[in-house]
Amino acid sequence: MTTSVAVSAVRRREVVDALRRGTVPSTGLDLFAVGLERFENALDDELSAAASGSAVFKAVRGEYGSGKTFFARWLAERAKRRGLATAEIQISETETPLHRLETVYRRLVERLTTASAPPSALRDVIDGWFFTLEEDVLAAGSVVADDVAALSAGVDELLELRLAGVARTTPAFAAALRTYRRARLSGDNALAESLLAWIGGQPNVAASARRAAGIRGDLDHFGALGFLQGLLTVLRDCGHPGLLVVLDETETLQQVRTDVREKGLNALRQLIDEIDSGRFPGLYLMITGTSAFYDGQQGVQRLTPLAQRLATDFGTDPRFDSPRAVQIRLPGFDLPRLVQLGSAVRDLYAAGAQSPKRVETQVDDTYIATLASAVAGGFGGKIGVAPRVFLRKLVADVLDRVDDFPDFDPRRHYALTMSAGELTEEERNVLVVRATDPGDVDLDLP
Repeated sequence: MTTSVAVSAVRRREVVDALRRGTVPSTGLDLFAVGLERFENALDDELSAAASGSAVFKAVRGEYGSGKTFFARWLAERAKRRGLATAEIQISETETPLHRLETVYRRLVERLTTASAPPSALRDVIDGWFFTLEEDVLAAGSVVADDVAALSAGVDELLELRLAGVARTTPAFAAALRTYRRARLSGDNALAESLLAWIGGQPNVAASARRAAGIRGDLDHFGALGFLQGLLTVLRDCGHPGLLVVLDETETLQQVRTDVREKGLNALRQLIDEIDSGRFPGLYLMITGTSAFYDGQQGVQRLTPLAQRLATDFGTDPRFDSPRAVQIRLPGFDLPRLVQLGSAVRDLYAAGAQSPKRVETQVDDTYIATLASAVAGGFGGKIGVAPRVFLRKLVADVLDRVDDFPDFDPRRHYALTMSAGELTEEERNVLVVRATDPGDVDLDLP
């Protein structure tokens, strides 16, 4: 990693602040992504295919700490640079059960983002779509901008034409959009807000709003597929040629009741089949999970048709894994890669530091290797667990102090400790206790 590439102060600060908190940054991941070069060409081709109207499915496998969430957000940034919208959804038994696709769709809309609009971008997308329809009607030359009634009628006609495929299976989507526009034009903001919520899959929308649009009930499992189809059409028409959806932490299906697990696995199989059938042009669906989820009897293997669709040969040397396979595995971290990651973050930090030269001198590659080894040693050499804690310690405990205090020398003044309160459950489970107080473990820097 070098600092020769211009990086805005805002972008740099967002990344460093997230690492200081111990979280995966939402943006700027390309600034310190290491070890992902092997995937770039294949994934860029798949993103281009989605942007051209194809549909893509990808499964990512990796153990805890291998960087699955980082990988998904890194891909999302690449998708947004191509104009695609993105949404990242954490699957969980209570908040987002996979077998309830209406809930998955609602979470998708809540987390919908574009390069210019943060979550939820639904309002920006829909209003942009109606603006595009108006421009298309005016461009046809049969209506002038001053003729409001004719323009409105032309937009309604074009709306029906664009959503014809969706209306055949989910007529309520088109009806809600049509009434939403009329409510906006008439100044009925309450009705417009209610219909926007209904389009986003929100439950408990006022019955009066649904009656105004001629629709009944709430969104169900099957209706969610039609709404997703409609959302893809709207996105494409307003300049977003596709949608990347990441279903993260699908391995949580292994911990739910047997009947719920089987429903969730079948919903995933259904989504893959719908993608293969061509129902969702422009959709790139990615799931992430652990090896146990893909290979164990409490996961994918429990549903034979799903296991067949995800089958991938991992019997060869990982160096020869094809990034174009339906299922790819992340290599995880070894010590050299962890050091490379730390050096990249150090360079990024130094580029915006008060004293960049002191940062680069005091926190050189040798010290970074020492810190990485100490953190990894604290986890019994399980380096896959170390990256989050390592980066947090590097930024918050070392780089910040070196930059703030001219006389701070991390080799003399810093002793690495890891408190139980700052660790995740997975990290606590593998922490090597070297002190009498398990809540505050001292780790010697060699």
